[in-house]
Amino acid sequence: MKPIFYRWVSNLNLQFANKIKTSTGEKIFTVFNYAFFTLLCLIMLYPFWHEIMLSFSSLEASMKGGIFLWPKGFNLDTYKSVFKNPNIYTGFRTTIIVTIAGTVLGTLLTAMTAYPLSKSRLRGGKVLMTLVLFTMIFSAGMIPSFLLIQTIGLMDNILALILPGLVSAYNCIIMKSFFLSIPESLEESARIDGATDLRIFFSIILPLSKATIATIALFTAVGYWNDYFSTVLYIRSVDKWALQAVLRNMLTNTQQAMQQAGVNVMAQTNTNAQTIKAGTIVVSTVPILIVYPFVQKYFVKGVMIGGVKG
Repeated sequence: MKPIFYRWVSNLNLQFANKIKTSTGEKIFTVFNYAFFTLLCLIMLYPFWHEIMLSFSSLEASMKGGIFLWPKGFNLDTYKSVFKNPNIYTGFRTTIIVTIAGTVLGTLLTAMTAYPLSKSRLRGGKVLMTLVLFTMIFSAGMIPSFLLIQTIGLMDNILALILPGLVSAYNCIIMKSFFLSIPESLEESARIDGATDLRIFFSIILPLSKATIATIALFTAVGYWNDYFSTVLYIRSVDKWALQAVLRNMLTNTQQAMQQAGVNVMAQTNTNAQTIKAGTIVVSTVPILIVYPFVQKYFVKGVMIGGVKG
């Protein structure tokens, strides 16, 4: 009983000492931090929350405007109108295909590019790394990229939405920094046992890089999901448009876009252009937001690990 009692008393003394050490200035600073970041979160979240509440509100409430903290005249007519637009479904199909294919291939190619660059034994490694960094500062531009896609025959092809963005210099640097933190002894042991470089990469390096890979995959997926300009440049057929291009078309001219899709907004009893825009924004944004919680536990860890060395 004595040791347990002494341990309990020691813990109380330690907690009391920690409370004494915290100065008034530190407490004020902590309170200010919590207040500031709470306010910042609210400022960032409210525009999206406003669109969600507006999309569920009635025609009269949307025409009056104002602050929407909750739906006014709750109804689902907006979403019924949005999902009557067939371009939404084709946009989802194209975007999902592009995002999944681009994320898988892009993450794999980024890792396969960064791994050899992290090895000092690579001949010309510094020159290659300089060229990778060069692309972060200088790019070919829109016209050369357009001419390249046109020359290789990818106009109006879904591959034009996938191939140009597969490897990012920024993502490559993050993965290279992480690979530098892996002990060389692991690879040397595997090499002594007869493992090839490919076997080491796929059996040892990639399993150890789950946090960084999840982070890079999230960056890549968000980039593909939000990309609309590639569709504007390379895709001519409306049934091949990405979801963000469909959204852009509806936001710039809601009335015309819905009529072209066979939906008469004015004929709806409880919707107008504003609620249609809000509903379309919600429909196109929510799916990528759902993905984040599944990779959240890897996200901070991956960024921190990838940023330690460079």
